[in-house]
Amino acid sequence: MTEVANHRDTEIEALRLGLELGLNLIDTAEMYGDGAAEELVAEAIEGHRDEVFLVSKVYPHNASCRDVTLAGERSLKRLRTDRLDLYLLHWRGSVPLDETVAGFEELRQAGKIRHWGVSNFDTSDMHDLFRATAGTNCATNQVL
Repeated sequence: MTEVANHRDTEIEALRLGLELGLNLIDTAEMYGDGAAEELVAEAIEGHRDEVFLVSKVYPHNASCRDVTLAGERSLKRLRTDRLDLYLLHWRGSVPLDETVAGFEELRQAGKIRHWGVSNFDTSDMHDLFRATAGTNCATNQVL
């Protein structure tokens, strides 16, 4: 979505039709369209936010404690919502998992995310995550 500018209205209509037909989970990310997909989703779910389980993902280079909270705030702003139902680390990068988890926990304790998790982690990554402080609070690993 958002890759072809003149498809915007059709993409919003598709999401809205999905909502009418029972769609209840929308997954996006800060990297999709460099934030444009989040903005499109915001427009599509306007007036229906409480009917949607909203997921977004943070880039690995934004995964330090400070940066994950700032990236989360930017996503919330683009999505025009006060909370994400699930916030994921898009894939593992070079930032220590303790820092990422600390940022997720800060957002969760502030009520800005309900749950956090990871995406594209293999078994050894998950073992490392579970050794991090509060790493066992991970709600999910979204895999291909």
